[in-house]
Amino acid sequence: MAASKLLVERVRHLLSSRREITEKKMFGGVCFLLNGNMLVAVWNDSLIARLGIEQAIIALKEPDVRAMDLTGRPMKGWIIVEPDGIDSDRRLTHWIDLSTTFARTLPAK
Repeated sequence: MAASKLLVERVRHLLSSRREITEKKMFGGVCFLLNGNMLVAVWNDSLIARLGIEQAIIALKEPDVRAMDLTGRPMKGWIIVEPDGIDSDRRLTHWIDLSTTFARTLPAK
């Protein structure tokens, strides 16, 4: 299944005012990078978010959130938010903001 074009456009719109954002095709979807570090990605109709280990552990307690496990090995610090968890721009912005907070701690690539 290809990345949801609607979700890609929603994420693109929410990130449109940020100059340091770039896009790249990865994971069979579309990734958005902040200063060269992955921020979020659209995979099928879900959102992959890079939160860091501590924040990901907290996020996994929320409904519609699961560990990122595309290959049979969960990636620590990464989550997948299912469609019901990003059904409004407010909820989608929440995950983008958490990812941005983490990505800003990383050195630029």
